[in-house]
Amino acid sequence: MSMSNALFTYTLRRADDLLILSQRLGEWCGHGPVLEEDIALTNRTLDHLGEARNLLTYAGQVEGKGRSEDDLAYLRMEREFTNVKLVETPNGNYAHTLVRSFLFDAYHLPLMQALLESKDEQLAAIAGKAVKEATYHLRHSSEWLIRFGDGTEESHQRAQAALDAIWTYTGELFETDAVDAELVKAGIAPDIASIQEAWSKTVDAVLAEATLKRPEDGFMATGGRNGLHTEQMGFLLAEMQHVTRAYPGATW
Repeated sequence: MSMSNALFTYTLRRADDLLILSQRLGEWCGHGPVLEEDIALTNRTLDHLGEARNLLTYAGQVEGKGRSEDDLAYLRMEREFTNVKLVETPNGNYAHTLVRSFLFDAYHLPLMQALLESKDEQLAAIAGKAVKEATYHLRHSSEWLIRFGDGTEESHQRAQAALDAIWTYTGELFETDAVDAELVKAGIAPDIASIQEAWSKTVDAVLAEATLKRPEDGFMATGGRNGLHTEQMGFLLAEMQHVTRAYPGATW
């Protein structure tokens, strides 16, 4: 695999995670449990989308085929998306949404912090802009998870049920392949083992404060990085890509 192909794939994977999660969180707009949280989730959605745009633009430049951020977001089929399955899972109730965000945030922040040291100047610059937002996101989701877990009996049960249901999707965050090996060797991407260690420490600390039990590691649902997604992904893309596909080339 050439370095440019590896860099394109790596950058696209980071972008797809954020793009799909932003689409999911955007579904809460106007439906949040309280006004403050409605606004907070909308802001988080825009943060993820902004970072995804930067990464998609860079991925298009690395690919060298003239594809723009819009082309990559709206004109790829389901099997061409490389996001982890975690971010495409349905929102469920608010506890489910916050648990999903927390598990992703605990991974995303140390990844962005590590990419600050990347030898790829563009990735390092994108990470530099993202770190502050990622820090806030983790703090927000952690505080809410603690509130749910250490709250009422019902909120605790909902948070634990969400954690148990989503845990099977966390293993994919730390899968590696030839793409990662090539970029780690070149000093462009961090070793995922260090990210997993930071993630695990954060998860353990927050779950302990939330009085929630960390699920046992078992079967992990994977395949998203290679375009194998859940049945929900097609419905998500149908909504996200509808306008562009219904009116090709439209501008406003």
